[in-house]
Amino acid sequence: MKFSVGAKIWACLGAVLLILLIVAAVSYQNTQKLTQTAIWRAHSFEVQVALTGLLSVLQDAETGQRGYLITGEERYLEPYQTAVRNIDRAVQSLKDLTADNPAQQRNIEALRAPIKDKLDELKETVDLRRAQGFEPARQIVLTDRGKQVMDEVRRQITGMQAIESELLRQREAAMTASSENTLWVILGGATIAALFVIAAGYFLGRNISGPLRDITVTAEQIGGGDLTVSTPTNTVRTDEIGMLGRTFHAMTGKLRVLIQEIREGINVLGTAANQIVTITAQVAAGASETATALAQTSATMEEVKKTSQVSSEKALYVSETAQNTIQVSQSGRRAVEQSIDGISKVREQIGAIAEAVMQLSEQGQAIGEIVASVNDLAEQSNLLAVNAAIEAARAGDQGRGFVVVAQEVKSLAEQSKQATAQVRTILGDIQKATATAVLAAEQGSKAVDTSVKLSVEAGEAIERLSQSIAVATQAATQIAASNQQQQVGIDQVALAMENIRQASVQNLGATKQAESAAQNLNELGHKLKAMAVQYRA
Repeated sequence: MKFSVGAKIWACLGAVLLILLIVAAVSYQNTQKLTQTAIWRAHSFEVQVALTGLLSVLQDAETGQRGYLITGEERYLEPYQTAVRNIDRAVQSLKDLTADNPAQQRNIEALRAPIKDKLDELKETVDLRRAQGFEPARQIVLTDRGKQVMDEVRRQITGMQAIESELLRQREAAMTASSENTLWVILGGATIAALFVIAAGYFLGRNISGPLRDITVTAEQIGGGDLTVSTPTNTVRTDEIGMLGRTFHAMTGKLRVLIQEIREGINVLGTAANQIVTITAQVAAGASETATALAQTSATMEEVKKTSQVSSEKALYVSETAQNTIQVSQSGRRAVEQSIDGISKVREQIGAIAEAVMQLSEQGQAIGEIVASVNDLAEQSNLLAVNAAIEAARAGDQGRGFVVVAQEVKSLAEQSKQATAQVRTILGDIQKATATAVLAAEQGSKAVDTSVKLSVEAGEAIERLSQSIAVATQAATQIAASNQQQQVGIDQVALAMENIRQASVQNLGATKQAESAAQNLNELGHKLKAMAVQYRA
């Protein structure tokens, strides 16, 4: 077979799909015909309804005319008037509905004349009844002209209805034929498709399932350990089934060779595994002893390392303490210098205060002289006021106003004397305070001189202490550096010993893993040997 399995399956599916497409196309075409026929059928019904409606309009007009002729009441003309208004619209609607039928168009045009005659006859009788009474109108009705025209209208409408009925019958027949054709096409197509599917299933089952079943049986036998079974091959088939059979046959041959080689390799593997187990056991014992010795050495180095760390920490502490002491002495020296500068500034400020107090004392004396002058002026003003009062008394009524002024001047003089007395008292207090301040300033200046002397002596002592501490700090720093170098060396030795110990532990673990792996390998060799025995090559 030159076609692939996929091509065969697609060919079968394509054939079924083609049949289904043909059935669908024919069914669609017939369905379109059915739809169109149903539309025309509904159209025929609509035309018949329009014809019946037209006849009904004329009958309504005739009914209204008869009622009016008999009663003479205008209300009976309502059906007639409605019919007259609607008759033209009914005729035009019927003409529009039959626009596709020339014969019906001609019939409608022929129907216009009798309809007009009927309406004229009805109008004539109505007008006569309204104008002349019942009898003249009855005479026109008795001529049967209106009946003849109405019979002609009925005849033509009946003929048009017959035409539409015939069209309706033809369209119903066409609809029935289309329905039957569609049914037969669907049934025939479904039958053909079913038969083709059955044939395709038989062909695919015989062409694909059979060979696959043979290969499956062979695979089950090989899975059970029987490699001596003959594998099915088909050198004629070129599709996937043939390729699968040939490939399976080649795989079975290679599997036989592989099993034989595995058996030989398993034997070699068993011998090598036994040797590896013996060697790894010896190496593991030596590695265990080495690890124990290294652990003891590492413990000793750890103790030495801790002792060195304690010594280094003490040296660093002494060095840091000396450094802090130097910083403190330098801070003290700077503080003494700042104190000397501050005391000098205080001495200058005390001198300035003393000078200001002296100036204040001198100004207080000047104010005392001014107050004395003001007091003298107040005494003189008082005497003048007394004299003025005496003179005003002598003047009589003319001196009364001057008496008031003299009294006011006297009062002001008394107030001035009181104020000068208060000012003199205050100046006395100020002069006492000024003398006290001058004395305090002199004592403060002496105390400042003493403080400056003491601060200079303290600065010199701190300087000598700082030099001694600097020497001690240098020695402590050298000791700390030596201890640090010793600590680095000890750390390096300890690190090296730790690395050696870890390497020894890792070697011991690796040796044990190798020993375990060798044992597992030995067990695996026995298992593989037992498994290989199950296959018969």
